[in-house]
Amino acid sequence: MAMEQKRLARLRQAMASGQLEAALITNGHNRRYLTGFTGTSGYVLVTADKSYFLTDFRYMTQAAAETSGYEIVEHKPNPWETVKELLAESHIGQLAFEQADVSFGTYRKLGDALPDITLVPADQLVDKLRMIKDASELAVIAEAAELADRTFEWIKGKLKPGVTEKEIALEMEMYMRQNGATSSSFDTIVASGERSALPHGVASDRKLAANEFVKLDFGAYYKGYCSDLTRTVVLGKPNAKHKEIYDIVLEAQLNVLDKLRPGMTGVEGDALARDLIEKAGYGDRFGHGTGHSFGMEIHESPRLSRLCDTVLEPGMTMTVEPGIYLPGFGGVRIEDDIVMTETGIRLLTHAPKTFTTID
Repeated sequence: MAMEQKRLARLRQAMASGQLEAALITNGHNRRYLTGFTGTSGYVLVTADKSYFLTDFRYMTQAAAETSGYEIVEHKPNPWETVKELLAESHIGQLAFEQADVSFGTYRKLGDALPDITLVPADQLVDKLRMIKDASELAVIAEAAELADRTFEWIKGKLKPGVTEKEIALEMEMYMRQNGATSSSFDTIVASGERSALPHGVASDRKLAANEFVKLDFGAYYKGYCSDLTRTVVLGKPNAKHKEIYDIVLEAQLNVLDKLRPGMTGVEGDALARDLIEKAGYGDRFGHGTGHSFGMEIHESPRLSRLCDTVLEPGMTMTVEPGIYLPGFGGVRIEDDIVMTETGIRLLTHAPKTFTTID
């Protein structure tokens, strides 16, 4: 439980630098990050010297078992009345809330319940702490990544003409769950033939056919953390165009893995793939960013993108996933999970990515 206490201390530092007297955490991922609580209902209230976990009667026993360092409070039917009482006890007149999580309706209810409290919108108060993964998080993410690797090895034997994309996706999700995953990280993408040109072609009723791409993008949601892996193979015999665009995407992906360093911005990381793809003449067929951070959620900040000037730091986990998509023909994406180190990157996924044909 010591890890949660370190996270709470870092939150208090962030609150102090933002001159915030108290913070109300409503986001479920942030709640679990700070407390270790795995249930689906509860609020974290933190002041300079007090930390409360508010939940309802269903979760009092579970909260006591899973959290430490928090005073567990059973909140009233209207939880904001309990927040009001706790703030009054500490003579606090200002409360930060998570602006990306609190709906306008909830904001109005908070305002009605706390007429004498100044509500301060806070942007990514906990999310910024989550950007740098600690040792316990990296250990779980590595296991989630290894499960994705095994799933790819296993599913290759099931790829045959006549099987539908949905059947393949179901097989993959069952395999991940049988091997310890809670679920998949996101809706599994199985996109074959011309559908592989859809960057996010979630599995359909289309049947796999010979001599075409099969793109698999999937991940295991495991012990509260995600992995994210994409591999593209050819079922049957490839033609020259299959090999051409595969080789360009692989070269771009390997270039990022080779040259990405802490201190670079997300824009610079993205350019390591984009410049190569543009030089090969396919810049207009690579329409998404080169990668994104991930952890408790599948898409976190920062990103490897033309829009992200965040500086990459050791401990950040990222995907590296360039692609080329040709409408009417098909597309390739190759994706690995990495963690930024002091000097470069460490690979978390190791599934083979040489040009693969499956007979």
